Amino acid sequence: MAQRWVTASDGVRLAVYEQGDPAGTTVLCVHGFPDDHGVWDGVATRLAARGFHVVTYDVRGSGASGAPRRNRAYRLPQLAADTTAVADAVSPDAPVHLLTHDWGSVQSWHTVSTPELAHRYASMTSISGPDLDHTGRWYRAQVRRPTPARLRKLVRQSLASQYVGFFHLPGVAELACRSGFLDGVVTRLRRLETGGPPEGYGPGSAARNRAGLRLYRANVLPRMFRPRVRHAGLPAQVLAPSKDVFVLPPWQTEITDWAPRAEIHHVDGGHWLPSHRPGLVAEFVERLVGRAEKERAAA
Repeated sequence: MAQRWVTASDGVRLAVYEQGDPAGTTVLCVHGFPDDHGVWDGVATRLAARGFHVVTYDVRGSGASGAPRRNRAYRLPQLAADTTAVADAVSPDAPVHLLTHDWGSVQSWHTVSTPELAHRYASMTSISGPDLDHTGRWYRAQVRRPTPARLRKLVRQSLASQYVGFFHLPGVAELACRSGFLDGVVTRLRRLETGGPPEGYGPGSAARNRAGLRLYRANVLPRMFRPRVRHAGLPAQVLAPSKDVFVLPPWQTEITDWAPRAEIHHVDGGHWLPSHRPGLVAEFVERLVGRAEKERAAA
């Protein structure tokens, strides 16, 4: 695996890792919180063995990348610019195919629905990460046209997302990071999913986890209360794990109004699907990329 550095538009250094055939089709993997690029190890190894040029990177605030201390440095437009800077560095002459998880999906939906950036992306595979503007509209839709089924979805997802409110508690959330409590909870949850040590994951630092809190504080409330209308027109697919305890399937799959070309796949697994079912993820990515590349060649 080769490492390089890419400098973001605001000067933050991003640690980027490449493997596979440099002349192959580029798959750019974007991780979520509280992971780093290592969450993709199993998937990346499999895709590289199939001839792809696989790129992972540590999102700002994680791994070896820089970690700005202000919340505003973690706003979605900046995260989208980061991903595009990496795409431009590793594949300057062709659009890349995104593979995303958790907050990596959140920021990548924003990226591919930004008109001036969309041309840099040929397809997107999303796992366990909704678009935040869609989230605000989704919650409103359940209330505006209430039915027992919609209210049930609303309550279940609200209960699953209680941690978001906790992350907004000043001082308390930071204490959970410093004490190791947050990392202990994440480690236990991942072990429950896999039945053993999770692949591609090691406990994070308190500083990294505090940086992760800034993702929520910089983006969630503004997008929930003032959601914007966004559209993603590229070939896409959502892998919705049936046992995800944080992002329930309706939240991430009821998206065809704004992502009309998205395919929905309900799969067996938990939130950290890339770690415990890397082969499955790689197979889905290979199929979508193949179709998208044929479409591009025919255009």
